[in-house]
Amino acid sequence: MNIPLIIVLIYIIVLYVISWYSTKLSKNGGILGYLLAGRGFPAGIVAVMLAGLAVGGASTIGVAENAYKAGISAGWYNAAWAAGAIVVGLVIADKYRKLEVSTVPELFERYFDTSGRIIAVIGQIVIQIVITSLQYVAGGAILAALLPGIFTFKTGMLTSAIVFIGITLIGGYWAAGLSNVINVTVIYFGIILGVILSLKDIGGFTNLSASLPAGEHWFSPFMGVGIAVVIANFVVMITQTFSTQAVVQISFAAKDAKNAKLGFILAGLIILPVGFLSAILGIVAAAKFPGIKPALALPQTIMALNPWAAGLVLAGLWAADVSTAVGLLLGSSTLVVEDIWKRFIQPEIPEKQQLLLSRGIVLVISLLTYFLATSVLGIIKTLLIGLTLTTSYTVVLLFLVFAPRYCKKGSAFWTILTGIIYLALWQFVPAIRIVPHPIYLAWPVALVTFFLVYFLDSRPTKNYSKETTISS
Repeated sequence: MNIPLIIVLIYIIVLYVISWYSTKLSKNGGILGYLLAGRGFPAGIVAVMLAGLAVGGASTIGVAENAYKAGISAGWYNAAWAAGAIVVGLVIADKYRKLEVSTVPELFERYFDTSGRIIAVIGQIVIQIVITSLQYVAGGAILAALLPGIFTFKTGMLTSAIVFIGITLIGGYWAAGLSNVINVTVIYFGIILGVILSLKDIGGFTNLSASLPAGEHWFSPFMGVGIAVVIANFVVMITQTFSTQAVVQISFAAKDAKNAKLGFILAGLIILPVGFLSAILGIVAAAKFPGIKPALALPQTIMALNPWAAGLVLAGLWAADVSTAVGLLLGSSTLVVEDIWKRFIQPEIPEKQQLLLSRGIVLVISLLTYFLATSVLGIIKTLLIGLTLTTSYTVVLLFLVFAPRYCKKGSAFWTILTGIIYLALWQFVPAIRIVPHPIYLAWPVALVTFFLVYFLDSRPTKNYSKETTISS
């Protein structure tokens, strides 16, 4: 009897039952019910939705992959995510909810111009596709280690994609929110159980330290990844939580501004410990399995446990992928439907057609991200570079909400376009890499561009007389 397989199959069945049930909650809400849960999320669902989005492949498999080489300091990645959620909760989540929009590009057109919306949706879709593709990488690694006789790395990615798509197509945003109640519970139970049993198996921290390859970095808070990378993590993650569509959409779906704010703060507290727990599992892998592919560090550690424990823990890790991918796919679908199709192709599209279109876009984006995933190498490295693009969005949004007098009609378009060009140059022109991470130049580039537009563009933003109401 293949116990891990049975556990995973039961978990998948539970998720599909939840997705089916969620259709009852959103059936009268039309497209708003499918893409934004009818703007009905209470704070608790906001919290688990954001935590589920944050704690995905990068936060578990990716952190363990880094910890396999760098030690406990890899866990700062999740601490940075948590900081981003709390800062957004304290600063702006309630204001986002009051705006009554569906997407970040929609907001840009409301106050800037159509070109700002176009360039914004292009960049957002690129960001979402990069993040989604990483969930397949992590899902493939988990299933390949969990059931090596059944899955290879590639077929594991494909199976993960099929499950992600199915849950998203059936239930929409309510399915994502309710599924994440189960996902976050399974994630925590699985990872904590994995840490306890893996440490017990190796003989505790003393034996773990003695079994590791030589080096002082394993339990140093900063030495492994380096202080520059830790700071970069915080800057990137705080930046992206202000403006990534999949994150901001959660605040748009909250019941009201109070629930949006409280939900983001609670999410930060939920996210915080996961990275360091995953890092411990990566360190155990470095001691027990030297020389393996780093992406397999966490799954290999878990598979050394008894079958029941292994099945429960790896189901938790796979839950992290499911929770993240579903939210990302719905975020991408919302962008295409609201900012491309309804805006430029078929403004009067009937609601039933919108639902079919949304589901079709989920399928198309899933296929695109699956093929991209086959070429991804380092999970965390790829993700952090992709998220750097959110810097320009965050700069524009912060000025729009808190200092609208500095915004001009061309602010969104030129700031985002410059950010895209800068990141492309970083990727293809190594000579400009004068700092350890692109985020260190992304902020200066965005701010300089924004203020150049302020001085050179004499055109005011739209609704200028109403701008002061944004920050109220």
